[in-house]
Amino acid sequence: MARREWTIVIVPPDNAGARTYRVGERGRRVALGVVGAAALSVGAAFLVLFTPWATPSARVLLAENERLRAELGRIDVRLATLNDTIAALANRDQQIRLLAGLPTDSAASADASRIGAGGGRLADASAPQRNKPFFGRLSFGGRPDINGLIQRATELSASFRAVNDTLTRNFERLANTPSIMPTVGWLSSHFSQSRFHPVLHENRPHEGIDVTAPMGAPIVAPASGIVRSVNHNEPGYGNTLEIDHGNGIVTRFAHCSRIAVHEGQHVTRGQVVATVGNTGLSTGPHLHYEVHVKGKPVDPLTFVLPEKVAD
Repeated sequence: MARREWTIVIVPPDNAGARTYRVGERGRRVALGVVGAAALSVGAAFLVLFTPWATPSARVLLAENERLRAELGRIDVRLATLNDTIAALANRDQQIRLLAGLPTDSAASADASRIGAGGGRLADASAPQRNKPFFGRLSFGGRPDINGLIQRATELSASFRAVNDTLTRNFERLANTPSIMPTVGWLSSHFSQSRFHPVLHENRPHEGIDVTAPMGAPIVAPASGIVRSVNHNEPGYGNTLEIDHGNGIVTRFAHCSRIAVHEGQHVTRGQVVATVGNTGLSTGPHLHYEVHVKGKPVDPLTFVLPEKVAD
């Protein structure tokens, strides 16, 4: 094989004294190596002398980088805690809605299973992150979606308000629904469409119940309400009292000896409103107690819980 040679001709500007050099393959490689080494040296010197990373301001930026990285770790811990808290609140929301008789498929509760979802499990905030580029941990796959957490917290807040409103209405309704006997005594006459009247000696409807009790025994309100009327010496009933409990429910107390409240007064369940007497058409001390629902008399015993008694 013919030996390969390189010819280098150097010509001065005045074209005088041109020189010719012949370089073999080995010489060519040596020359290229020298040129490459020189280029690398120049490049390294440029980086050392002119790159900003070697300056004091660069060191300040690196320190700030580390500080922000540590702060991100603390934020991750707080986000993880917030994520767990919202998930626990969503579960509690399910339970409370069930107790309140509300649907358990509210938007917030339905999202409970995906609260914090952002593409992956929460990263350990305490784990070293130095092998990752700065700001690389802001990807959605490494932490809960903050906007999603805010949205679900807002939905839970709305759900809790709905539960609170429902429970408040239920509480008021239950507080205003008669549920106890107004006095303690012996049930001497039941509710009936036809009863022989002991004074008039004729059959006529008995729109309430009679409870025989000692003279002056306390009569209490069977539920919260507003005193609608107070009548003294009403024909047949003597001293009477009516309480409006709302929702179309009115209770009536007759034959009282003394009435302890006035018209328009708010009363609560168990509050003394009158005392047992013998006024009107009566054969002895007793309370005549009526319950009217939307203007129609009903059996008062349907509004007495068996285990409840007046104190």
